[in-house]
Amino acid sequence: MPVVVVESPAKAKTINKYLGSGFTVLASYGHIRDLPPKDGSVDTENNFDMIWEVGADSKKHIKAIADALKEDNALILATDPDREGEAISWHLEETLRKRKVLKKDTPVSRVVFNAITKKAVTEAMNNPREVDAPLVDAYLARRALDYLVGFNLSPVLWRKLPGAKSAGRVQSVCLRMIVERELEIEAFRPQEYWSVEALLQTPRGQDVTARLVSLAGKKLDKFDLNNGPQAELAVQAVSSRQLSVQSVEAKAGNRNPSAPFMTSTLQQEASRKFGMGARQTMSAAQRLYEAGHITYMRTDGIDMAPEAVMATRDAIKDRYGENYLPNSPRMYKNKARNAQEAHECIRPTDATRDAASLKLTDADQRKLYDLIWKRTIACQMAAAKIERTTVEIGSADAQVGLRANGQVILFDGFLKVYEEGRDDSQSDGDDKRLPQLMQGEAMQTNTVTPEQHFTQPPPRYTEATLVKRMEELGIGRPSTYASIVTTIQERDYVRKEQNRLIPEDKGRIVTIFLLNFFKQYVEYEFTAGLEDQLDNVSAGNANYKDLLGKFWRDFSAAIAETSELRITEVLDVLDDALAPQLYPPRADGSDPRSCPKCGVGVLHLKTSRTGGFVGCGNYPDCRFTRPMNGDADDAGDRVLGEDAGDEISLKKGRFGPYIQRGEATEEQPKPPRASLPKGWAADEMDLEKALLLLNLPREIGPHPEDGEMIEAGIGRYGPFVKHGRLYANLKEAEDVFTIGMNRAVEELAKKAASRGGARGSAAKPLKELGEHPSEGGPIQVMAGRYGPYVKFAKINATLPKDMEPESVTLEQALELIEAKAKKGGKKPAAKKKPAAKKKTPAKKKPAT
Repeated sequence: MPVVVVESPAKAKTINKYLGSGFTVLASYGHIRDLPPKDGSVDTENNFDMIWEVGADSKKHIKAIADALKEDNALILATDPDREGEAISWHLEETLRKRKVLKKDTPVSRVVFNAITKKAVTEAMNNPREVDAPLVDAYLARRALDYLVGFNLSPVLWRKLPGAKSAGRVQSVCLRMIVERELEIEAFRPQEYWSVEALLQTPRGQDVTARLVSLAGKKLDKFDLNNGPQAELAVQAVSSRQLSVQSVEAKAGNRNPSAPFMTSTLQQEASRKFGMGARQTMSAAQRLYEAGHITYMRTDGIDMAPEAVMATRDAIKDRYGENYLPNSPRMYKNKARNAQEAHECIRPTDATRDAASLKLTDADQRKLYDLIWKRTIACQMAAAKIERTTVEIGSADAQVGLRANGQVILFDGFLKVYEEGRDDSQSDGDDKRLPQLMQGEAMQTNTVTPEQHFTQPPPRYTEATLVKRMEELGIGRPSTYASIVTTIQERDYVRKEQNRLIPEDKGRIVTIFLLNFFKQYVEYEFTAGLEDQLDNVSAGNANYKDLLGKFWRDFSAAIAETSELRITEVLDVLDDALAPQLYPPRADGSDPRSCPKCGVGVLHLKTSRTGGFVGCGNYPDCRFTRPMNGDADDAGDRVLGEDAGDEISLKKGRFGPYIQRGEATEEQPKPPRASLPKGWAADEMDLEKALLLLNLPREIGPHPEDGEMIEAGIGRYGPFVKHGRLYANLKEAEDVFTIGMNRAVEELAKKAASRGGARGSAAKPLKELGEHPSEGGPIQVMAGRYGPYVKFAKINATLPKDMEPESVTLEQALELIEAKAKKGGKKPAAKKKPAAKKKTPAKKKPAT
């Protein structure tokens, strides 16, 4: 039987189903070998020869393939139809030949299919080919480039920037995009503007909302009304005039569906609609592909096979009728820069099967398949017919002009199935429906409302918009988008909050360093140009070793030049480059670089293993620090006052702001500190509040039962009152400073009741029943979390619902204990007999 090798066991299982018992289908489990993570894996002195190492986990998979080839001397490589798939096949063939598993006469063939269906697999088996050498060369070039950048640039970062973890050929460019967007947001200054809307009423009593578009006979631009008084004048102008309909214009229009999915658009839409990250999306898509439900999911093509187009049109006709079918099939062409590897779009393998009919159990797969199916069906449906209406309303003297927009969907077309999401949707009011209006009709003015607005900074990237921008710039490829976006988050260069990507200080420092010392290698055009050159290699139009030689010549020179720099020199350059963001002008006009604490030192950029920060140059005499993105007046380090000769200050630490008494000394390396409770703002802290925190825990008084002190404090889990080893949580931090004895005892009693007593102390029994007649030991009735129960030794027997704890007798308790012991397979623990005393060994007689 010929041996067929694919990447994954799931794919092997599906293909085996189609090929039958005449083939042995095995999985390589991805790449079987890679470059060892050490210097010299790419030999730059010896024509870029590469040293490959078989992974420890891959050895058993290679053995399984080798054993299968002993039975049948024929190998079919059926890995994915892209660069990575070609590389996996090449690695496998090379490894088997080196191990002499493949003989000279062993037939080795390569087959590819875009979908794992019986038809596609059968056709591929009938059209075998050899491993595509240019595609393998492109893979080798890409892998060598990534290695040369990573293993030569990363050590420079480690030495010059403590805490920096790595740099990458595409990863660093992607990080630059996020950092530059953040700098744009920080440099943004909002601009005020006003709009005026009027709620009008038609003669038939219907409401219409219109916005002011002209005033005093002049068209209003966005910033013409830039303050409240101007807006009020506009309101008076509208309110004081009789308004009427000047014109009603209705235009019919068509809205066409979006193209079918490719990798980037699938990731974007899954992010918009489901909040799924790039890696999560591709993982679900991989499983759908391996199960034979969708075509190959790493593609930048949007064309659809002719037979798939016709099958989709048939499905539309059967489900929705001929009205929803355009006269001719829709054809889509790729507009993406550097589109390569002419794969088909991502679509269902069977257009007649929707998500419900597949009965998928995994939620991610079900949602993603439904999205792909709907987008594919919609892309071949008729256009939606829309009527857009514009109504101009004005005064007789032409001093005031208002406009109302609306639209009506006359025929839903593809919208019946699917509508593409938006990254940053902004409602412009054009989608509302307008009542019937006629030219010349008088309009009654009900209310006129001014509204203040401010211009907004550009939005932070989401994973979806970042992938979209990478695609526009020609950076990265379908197979790399998910891993790039994931890597910069795993390196702690970027964090994700509310689905938005925000650069960490560490990421900023790395980006500015690269822009100043390795600018060429993080330029968008350079990176996109390198992708063009790799595409030329994959097309067989360029030699990959020539590409590597040209790159390494310039890159190694840049590495050598930077390695001579000292850390202080690097920080000086970064400090100057970041000065506009680090030291913004102060409100009082003072020097933005002077230390706000000591007034003597000069602020300077510093680095630590957790990232960058701004610190006073007068260290250690002055220990002022603040975050990189803080203001000059930021409450990072701020003296609040003095108490008993100690300076009380507010500081900003790794885990948030905190209060500190005095400074660290040799005698007291850790001065008294207190973290700010949840809800307490750093900029609202004063000396009085600080002393309250530093004086915790607060003594409330001795407990009325045992005289032990009750205390109130703030701990890891929030505010609390404490008695011995019993803690009771409080709702608000302020309660710690105000709670009295009565309420404290009440809260502690509630906690004790809910737990059956204080932690570490035995709960009091509800009733003592006496000793067990045969085994000995007390039998008691106890109050439990799930109701009263009888306790003896290690046996707890719950009381029946109709049995009151006070009325339980010893005989009833013994019956419950015996029944519980039998049910649980336990026996009441009998008293142990005392261990027999060991006999003392006889003294040895002295040898004669």
